[in-house]
Amino acid sequence: MGEIVGAGLLAHVPTIMLPETIRRELNEGEDFSLVPGLNLLRQEVFEQLDYDTVIVLDSHWATTVEFVVTAQDRRAGLFTSEELPRGMCRIPYDFEGDPQLARAIAAEGEAQGTWITAIEDQYLPIFYATINLWKFLGEGLPDKKWISVSVCQTGDTEDFLCAGRAIGQAIAKSDRKVLLIASGALSHTFWPLRELRNHESADPKHIFTSEAYTADRERIAWFEQGDHKQVLDTMPEFLKVKPEARFSHYLMMIGALGEEKVIAPGRLFGKYENSIGTGQVHVWFDRPESGWHLTEVSQ
Repeated sequence: MGEIVGAGLLAHVPTIMLPETIRRELNEGEDFSLVPGLNLLRQEVFEQLDYDTVIVLDSHWATTVEFVVTAQDRRAGLFTSEELPRGMCRIPYDFEGDPQLARAIAAEGEAQGTWITAIEDQYLPIFYATINLWKFLGEGLPDKKWISVSVCQTGDTEDFLCAGRAIGQAIAKSDRKVLLIASGALSHTFWPLRELRNHESADPKHIFTSEAYTADRERIAWFEQGDHKQVLDTMPEFLKVKPEARFSHYLMMIGALGEEKVIAPGRLFGKYENSIGTGQVHVWFDRPESGWHLTEVSQ
């Protein structure tokens, strides 16, 4: 029987790929904590846990009529971002896929009442929400498979939870030990172009609105407490501050883990930071010894 041995909501912002000198220029002489946070996460989690496959729930990969899961044996090439080619240019990547698990996830989609398709086309585009995190957390670690799952842009909260349930069930029926990465931000509104260069530092005072700042802080506190039920119960309110991809990356992750029953507390790797108006954080959820969701959150 397979299992999810750890899961995290992780930031993939382009800033983490810049040279340290440039990062410090943007951040008043200090480095962004997201970078050492990822380095520490690799040391404490990705280099320590026993796992076979990493599944990236990729908030940058928007599909329309279905969710898609990558099913190639291997993905390799050079990545240049269409969004920010100056900062993410010809980044080499080379990692094994997990077509067997991808096909199992796709098959489980129908059973859970949604549509998930496994695609093995070698020309399928790849996105920096996957590449950036693989560079920090996967590159150089042998025998670890990485696959990505898209966000269906016509879906809503229930659709994202449903896709997560399919992922969780497919893993449970497999022989795989899996790490889940919800790759994306919290609130996600950019400053307008003529203003954004005044808001490039990590200081959360640059989050686009005070409402977005407050909403992000509330959810980080609930993550640290393991109160995922509260996060789910307040999704309509959170959607008002426009979380990235309607928070689909987190919703798919928590759907795979057990939804409102999950009580796993999160630990922060780095600080809550701004990225030109958006809220960014790394929160990791360790698998409880007794499983993910034995009891309800205490109120």
